[in-house]
Amino acid sequence: LNSVRTIKTMAEAFVTLATNDSYALGAIVWANSLRNVNTTKQICVMITDGVSPQFRQALARVADHVEMVQPLDSSDPANLALLGRPNLGCTFTKLHCWRLIRYTKAVFMDSDTLVMANIDDLLEREELSAAPDPGWPDCFNSGVFVYRPSEDTYRRLLDFARSCTSFDGADQGLLNMFFNDWATKDITKHLPFTYNCVSQAFYSYLPAFRHFRRDIKVAHFIGEVKPWHHSYNSATGQVEPREGTGHQSEFLQQWWDIYVTQVHAMLPAGAASSQGERIALSQQGGGGGDGGGGGGAAGGAAGGGNRREAWERGEIDYLGSDRFDNVLSRLRENIQD
Repeated sequence: LNSVRTIKTMAEAFVTLATNDSYALGAIVWANSLRNVNTTKQICVMITDGVSPQFRQALARVADHVEMVQPLDSSDPANLALLGRPNLGCTFTKLHCWRLIRYTKAVFMDSDTLVMANIDDLLEREELSAAPDPGWPDCFNSGVFVYRPSEDTYRRLLDFARSCTSFDGADQGLLNMFFNDWATKDITKHLPFTYNCVSQAFYSYLPAFRHFRRDIKVAHFIGEVKPWHHSYNSATGQVEPREGTGHQSEFLQQWWDIYVTQVHAMLPAGAASSQGERIALSQQGGGGGDGGGGGGAAGGAAGGGNRREAWERGEIDYLGSDRFDNVLSRLRENIQD
Protein backbone atom coordinates (compact mmCIF):
# COMPACT_ATOMS: atom_id res chain seq x y z
CA LEU A 1 0.00 0.00 0.00
CA ASN A 2 2.79 2.41 0.89
CA SER A 3 4.47 1.79 -2.47
CA VAL A 4 1.23 2.65 -4.23
CA ARG A 5 0.85 5.86 -2.27
CA THR A 6 4.31 7.10 -3.25
CA ILE A 7 3.33 7.40 -6.91
CA LYS A 8 0.37 9.63 -6.13
CA THR A 9 0.51 13.33 -6.84
CA MET A 10 2.19 14.82 -3.80
CA ALA A 11 1.14 18.30 -4.84
CA GLU A 12 -2.60 17.89 -4.16
CA ALA A 13 -4.56 16.48 -1.25
CA PHE A 14 -7.83 16.01 0.56
CA VAL A 15 -7.55 17.37 4.11
CA THR A 16 -9.65 17.01 7.25
CA LEU A 17 -9.38 17.82 10.95
CA ALA A 18 -9.94 15.82 14.14
CA THR A 19 -9.66 17.42 17.58
CA ASN A 20 -10.79 14.40 19.60
CA ASP A 21 -11.34 10.66 19.22
CA SER A 22 -14.89 11.15 18.05
CA TYR A 23 -13.89 13.18 15.03
CA ALA A 24 -10.89 10.92 14.53
CA LEU A 25 -13.39 8.11 14.04
CA GLY A 26 -15.22 10.25 11.49
CA ALA A 27 -11.90 10.98 9.76
CA ILE A 28 -11.08 7.27 9.50
CA VAL A 29 -14.41 6.54 7.81
CA TRP A 30 -13.96 9.62 5.60
CA ALA A 31 -10.49 8.48 4.50
CA ASN A 32 -11.76 5.01 3.71
CA SER A 33 -14.60 6.49 1.67
CA LEU A 34 -12.04 8.40 -0.41
CA ARG A 35 -9.96 5.29 -0.97
CA ASN A 36 -13.08 3.34 -1.93
CA VAL A 37 -13.66 5.71 -4.86
CA ASN A 38 -10.02 5.36 -5.98
CA THR A 39 -8.77 8.87 -5.32
CA THR A 40 -5.37 9.59 -6.82
CA LYS A 41 -4.72 12.42 -4.36
CA GLN A 42 -3.02 12.43 -0.98
CA ILE A 43 -5.09 12.13 2.19
CA CYS A 44 -4.03 14.35 5.10
CA VAL A 45 -5.55 14.49 8.59
CA MET A 46 -4.77 17.36 10.94
CA ILE A 47 -5.09 16.43 14.61
CA THR A 48 -4.71 18.13 17.98
CA ASP A 49 -3.48 16.59 21.21
CA GLY A 50 -7.11 15.74 22.00
CA VAL A 51 -6.75 12.67 19.78
CA SER A 52 -5.49 9.67 21.73
CA PRO A 53 -2.35 7.74 20.66
CA GLN A 54 -4.50 4.73 19.74
CA PHE A 55 -6.58 6.74 17.30
CA ARG A 56 -3.47 8.44 15.94
CA GLN A 57 -2.16 5.00 15.03
CA ALA A 58 -5.43 4.11 13.33
CA LEU A 59 -5.37 7.37 11.37
CA ALA A 60 -1.80 6.71 10.24
CA ARG A 61 -2.97 3.47 8.65
CA VAL A 62 -5.49 5.18 6.35
CA ALA A 63 -3.96 8.63 5.77
CA ASP A 64 -0.84 9.52 3.83
CA HIS A 65 0.02 12.20 6.36
CA VAL A 66 -1.07 13.04 9.91
CA GLU A 67 -0.26 16.61 10.94
CA MET A 68 -0.28 17.76 14.56
CA VAL A 69 -1.67 21.30 14.99
CA GLN A 70 -2.48 23.55 17.93
CA PRO A 71 -6.13 24.43 18.68
CA LEU A 72 -7.41 27.87 17.71
CA ASP A 73 -10.51 29.31 19.34
CA SER A 74 -12.75 32.06 18.02
CA SER A 75 -13.12 33.48 21.56
CA ASP A 76 -16.59 34.60 20.59
CA PRO A 77 -19.10 32.63 22.69
CA ALA A 78 -21.85 35.20 22.20
CA ASN A 79 -22.35 34.53 18.48
CA LEU A 80 -21.89 30.81 18.94
CA ALA A 81 -24.65 30.90 21.51
CA LEU A 82 -26.97 32.27 18.83
CA LEU A 83 -26.48 29.00 17.01
CA GLY A 84 -27.03 27.07 20.22
CA ARG A 85 -23.64 25.50 19.62
CA PRO A 86 -21.00 26.81 22.06
CA ASN A 87 -18.69 23.92 21.16
CA LEU A 88 -18.09 25.27 17.64
CA GLY A 89 -15.31 27.64 18.71
CA CYS A 90 -12.59 25.06 18.17
CA THR A 91 -13.53 24.75 14.50
CA PHE A 92 -11.29 27.77 13.87
CA THR A 93 -8.51 25.20 14.14
CA LYS A 94 -9.22 24.22 10.55
CA LEU A 95 -7.46 27.44 9.48
CA HIS A 96 -4.24 25.47 9.95
CA CYS A 97 -5.02 23.79 6.64
CA TRP A 98 -3.55 26.85 4.90
CA ARG A 99 -0.20 25.99 6.46
CA LEU A 100 0.06 22.65 4.63
CA ILE A 101 2.36 24.17 2.02
CA ARG A 102 3.67 20.75 0.96
CA TYR A 103 0.57 20.82 -1.26
CA THR A 104 0.01 23.30 -4.08
CA LYS A 105 -3.74 22.84 -3.85
CA ALA A 106 -6.08 20.97 -1.53
CA VAL A 107 -9.70 20.30 -0.66
CA PHE A 108 -10.67 20.71 2.97
CA MET A 109 -13.54 18.48 4.08
CA ASP A 110 -15.14 18.23 7.51
CA SER A 111 -14.74 14.77 9.01
CA ASP A 112 -18.53 14.39 9.18
CA THR A 113 -18.63 14.09 5.39
CA LEU A 114 -18.90 10.89 3.36
CA VAL A 115 -17.49 10.56 -0.15
CA MET A 116 -19.65 8.41 -2.42
CA ALA A 117 -18.10 9.07 -5.85
CA ASN A 118 -14.70 10.17 -7.09
CA ILE A 119 -14.25 13.91 -6.56
CA ASP A 120 -10.65 14.37 -7.74
CA ASP A 121 -11.99 16.84 -10.30
CA LEU A 122 -12.43 19.32 -7.46
CA LEU A 123 -8.69 19.97 -7.65
CA GLU A 124 -9.26 21.53 -11.07
CA ARG A 125 -11.09 24.38 -9.30
CA GLU A 126 -9.49 27.47 -7.81
CA GLU A 127 -9.54 29.03 -4.34
CA LEU A 128 -12.06 29.58 -2.83
CA SER A 129 -14.49 27.14 -4.43
CA ALA A 130 -17.35 25.85 -2.30
CA ALA A 131 -21.02 24.88 -2.44
CA PRO A 132 -23.81 27.17 -1.21
CA ASP A 133 -25.13 26.72 2.29
CA PRO A 134 -28.81 25.68 2.15
CA GLY A 135 -29.60 27.87 5.15
CA TRP A 136 -28.37 31.03 3.38
CA PRO A 137 -27.32 30.31 -0.23
CA ASP A 138 -25.42 33.60 -0.62
CA CYS A 139 -22.96 32.07 1.85
CA PHE A 140 -20.89 28.99 1.13
CA ASN A 141 -20.80 26.00 3.43
CA SER A 142 -17.27 25.58 4.79
CA GLY A 143 -17.58 21.81 5.15
CA VAL A 144 -16.05 21.32 1.68
CA PHE A 145 -13.88 23.91 -0.06
CA VAL A 146 -10.99 24.09 -2.52
CA TYR A 147 -8.05 26.25 -1.48
CA ARG A 148 -4.35 26.91 -2.04
CA PRO A 149 -2.13 26.42 1.03
CA SER A 150 -0.21 29.59 1.79
CA GLU A 151 1.49 30.94 4.89
CA ASP A 152 0.58 34.44 3.74
CA THR A 153 -3.12 33.58 3.48
CA TYR A 154 -2.94 31.91 6.89
CA ARG A 155 -1.46 35.03 8.49
CA ARG A 156 -4.03 37.27 6.79
CA LEU A 157 -6.84 35.01 8.02
CA LEU A 158 -5.52 35.22 11.59
CA ASP A 159 -5.18 39.00 11.37
CA PHE A 160 -8.70 39.21 9.98
CA ALA A 161 -10.02 36.99 12.76
CA ARG A 162 -8.43 39.27 15.37
CA SER A 163 -9.88 42.44 13.89
CA CYS A 164 -13.30 41.20 12.75
CA THR A 165 -15.85 39.12 14.60
CA SER A 166 -17.16 36.12 12.71
CA PHE A 167 -20.91 36.62 12.29
CA ASP A 168 -21.60 33.07 13.50
CA GLY A 169 -18.63 32.82 15.86
CA ALA A 170 -17.25 29.91 13.85
CA ASP A 171 -15.08 29.29 10.81
CA GLN A 172 -17.91 29.44 8.27
CA GLY A 173 -18.79 33.01 9.18
CA LEU A 174 -15.14 34.05 9.21
CA LEU A 175 -14.34 32.47 5.85
CA ASN A 176 -17.43 33.97 4.22
CA MET A 177 -16.41 37.40 5.51
CA PHE A 178 -12.82 36.94 4.32
CA PHE A 179 -13.77 35.60 0.88
CA ASN A 180 -16.63 38.08 0.72
CA ASP A 181 -17.00 38.17 -3.05
CA TRP A 182 -17.78 34.45 -3.40
CA ALA A 183 -21.49 35.03 -3.98
CA THR A 184 -21.11 37.41 -6.92
CA LYS A 185 -17.64 37.46 -8.48
CA ASP A 186 -17.02 34.11 -10.18
CA ILE A 187 -19.68 31.47 -10.77
CA THR A 188 -16.99 28.87 -11.53
CA LYS A 189 -16.16 28.91 -7.81
CA HIS A 190 -19.69 27.81 -6.93
CA LEU A 191 -19.54 24.04 -6.49
CA PRO A 192 -22.67 22.07 -7.31
CA PHE A 193 -24.64 21.15 -4.20
CA THR A 194 -23.92 17.49 -5.03
CA TYR A 195 -20.33 18.03 -3.82
CA ASN A 196 -21.51 19.02 -0.34
CA CYS A 197 -25.02 17.70 0.04
CA VAL A 198 -26.27 18.54 3.52
CA SER A 199 -28.05 15.44 4.74
CA GLN A 200 -31.01 17.26 6.27
CA ALA A 201 -31.69 19.34 3.15
CA PHE A 202 -33.55 16.52 1.43
CA TYR A 203 -36.63 17.07 3.52
CA SER A 204 -37.04 20.68 2.38
CA TYR A 205 -37.02 19.75 -1.31
CA LEU A 206 -37.66 16.03 -1.64
CA PRO A 207 -38.49 16.12 -5.39
CA ALA A 208 -35.03 17.59 -6.10
CA PHE A 209 -33.38 14.90 -4.00
CA ARG A 210 -35.16 12.19 -5.96
CA HIS A 211 -34.22 13.81 -9.26
CA PHE A 212 -30.53 14.42 -8.46
CA ARG A 213 -29.89 11.45 -6.14
CA ARG A 214 -27.60 9.67 -8.60
CA ASP A 215 -25.42 12.77 -8.91
CA ILE A 216 -24.68 13.18 -5.20
CA LYS A 217 -20.97 12.75 -4.54
CA VAL A 218 -20.59 13.91 -0.93
CA ALA A 219 -23.03 13.67 1.97
CA HIS A 220 -22.48 16.10 4.85
CA PHE A 221 -23.97 15.19 8.23
CA ILE A 222 -24.27 18.65 9.77
CA GLY A 223 -25.66 19.26 13.24
CA GLU A 224 -24.79 18.12 16.72
CA VAL A 225 -25.74 14.48 16.12
CA LYS A 226 -23.24 12.70 13.88
CA PRO A 227 -23.38 9.29 12.16
CA TRP A 228 -21.41 7.73 15.01
CA HIS A 229 -24.07 8.82 17.51
CA HIS A 230 -26.64 6.57 15.91
CA SER A 231 -26.90 2.86 16.67
CA TYR A 232 -26.11 -0.12 14.50
CA ASN A 233 -27.64 -3.56 14.91
CA SER A 234 -25.04 -6.09 13.84
CA ALA A 235 -27.65 -8.86 13.84
CA THR A 236 -29.64 -7.15 11.08
CA GLY A 237 -26.81 -5.18 9.49
CA GLN A 238 -28.91 -2.03 9.68
CA VAL A 239 -28.34 1.39 11.20
CA GLU A 240 -31.01 2.43 13.71
CA PRO A 241 -31.23 6.24 13.39
CA ARG A 242 -32.03 8.47 16.32
CA GLU A 243 -35.29 10.31 15.84
CA GLY A 244 -35.40 13.97 14.93
CA THR A 245 -31.91 14.28 13.41
CA GLY A 246 -33.09 14.58 9.81
CA HIS A 247 -30.21 12.45 8.55
CA GLN A 248 -30.99 10.57 5.36
CA SER A 249 -31.06 6.87 6.31
CA GLU A 250 -29.57 5.71 3.01
CA PHE A 251 -26.40 7.75 3.57
CA LEU A 252 -26.23 6.82 7.25
CA GLN A 253 -26.30 3.18 6.17
CA GLN A 254 -23.40 3.77 3.78
CA TRP A 255 -21.39 5.42 6.57
CA TRP A 256 -22.01 2.50 8.90
CA ASP A 257 -21.29 -0.09 6.21
CA ILE A 258 -17.80 1.40 5.85
CA TYR A 259 -17.38 1.53 9.61
CA VAL A 260 -18.38 -2.11 10.12
CA THR A 261 -16.49 -3.62 7.18
CA GLN A 262 -13.35 -1.48 7.12
CA VAL A 263 -12.93 0.46 10.35
CA HIS A 264 -14.27 -1.44 13.36
CA ALA A 265 -11.51 -4.07 13.42
CA MET A 266 -8.72 -1.49 13.33
CA LEU A 267 -9.96 0.62 16.26
CA PRO A 268 -8.48 0.38 19.76
CA ALA A 269 -10.24 -1.85 22.26
CA GLY A 270 -13.27 -0.14 23.78
CA ALA A 271 -13.99 2.10 20.81
CA ALA A 272 -17.15 0.16 20.07
CA SER A 273 -19.14 -2.68 21.53
CA SER A 274 -18.28 -6.26 20.75
CA GLN A 275 -19.74 -8.04 17.76
CA GLY A 276 -23.27 -9.31 18.34
CA GLU A 277 -24.22 -6.30 20.43
CA ARG A 278 -25.65 -3.05 19.21
CA ILE A 279 -22.92 -0.52 18.53
CA ALA A 280 -23.48 2.99 19.83
CA LEU A 281 -21.11 5.90 20.35
CA SER A 282 -21.40 8.66 22.92
CA GLN A 283 -21.20 12.45 22.64
CA GLN A 284 -18.43 14.78 23.77
CA GLY A 285 -17.86 18.43 22.92
CA GLY A 286 -15.50 19.67 20.27
CA GLY A 287 -14.40 18.40 16.92
CA GLY A 288 -13.37 19.03 13.36
CA GLY A 289 -16.82 19.38 11.86
CA ASP A 290 -19.64 21.69 12.79
CA GLY A 291 -20.51 20.10 16.12
CA GLY A 292 -19.28 18.09 19.08
CA GLY A 293 -19.02 14.39 19.40
CA GLY A 294 -17.55 11.80 21.66
CA GLY A 295 -15.34 8.84 21.09
CA GLY A 296 -16.48 5.26 21.21
CA ALA A 297 -18.22 3.42 23.99
CA ALA A 298 -18.61 -0.19 24.93
CA GLY A 299 -22.18 -1.28 25.35
CA GLY A 300 -23.20 -1.19 28.99
CA ALA A 301 -19.76 -0.23 30.19
CA ALA A 302 -20.96 2.55 32.44
CA GLY A 303 -23.17 1.95 35.40
CA GLY A 304 -23.30 -1.83 35.86
CA GLY A 305 -26.07 -4.27 34.99
CA ASN A 306 -28.93 -1.79 34.90
CA ARG A 307 -27.06 0.47 32.51
CA ARG A 308 -26.14 -2.50 30.33
CA GLU A 309 -29.79 -3.47 30.02
CA ALA A 310 -30.63 0.12 29.13
CA TRP A 311 -27.93 0.11 26.45
CA GLU A 312 -29.36 -3.07 24.96
CA ARG A 313 -32.80 -1.44 24.85
CA GLY A 314 -31.27 1.55 23.08
CA GLU A 315 -31.74 3.86 26.09
CA ILE A 316 -28.36 5.59 26.16
CA ASP A 317 -27.61 8.63 28.31
CA TYR A 318 -25.17 10.26 25.91
CA LEU A 319 -24.58 13.35 28.02
CA GLY A 320 -24.80 11.74 31.46
CA SER A 321 -23.60 8.44 32.88
CA ASP A 322 -22.87 7.00 29.43
CA ARG A 323 -20.71 9.87 28.21
CA PHE A 324 -17.34 8.94 26.79
CA ASP A 325 -15.10 9.82 29.74
CA ASN A 326 -17.21 7.66 32.09
CA VAL A 327 -17.13 4.74 29.68
CA LEU A 328 -13.38 5.10 29.20
CA SER A 329 -12.80 5.14 32.97
CA ARG A 330 -14.83 1.95 33.34
CA LEU A 331 -12.86 0.27 30.57
CA ARG A 332 -9.58 1.19 32.24
CA GLU A 333 -10.82 -0.19 35.57
CA ASN A 334 -11.73 -3.48 33.91
CA ILE A 335 -8.35 -3.69 32.21
CA GLN A 336 -6.52 -3.03 35.48
CA ASP A 337 -8.63 -5.62 37.28
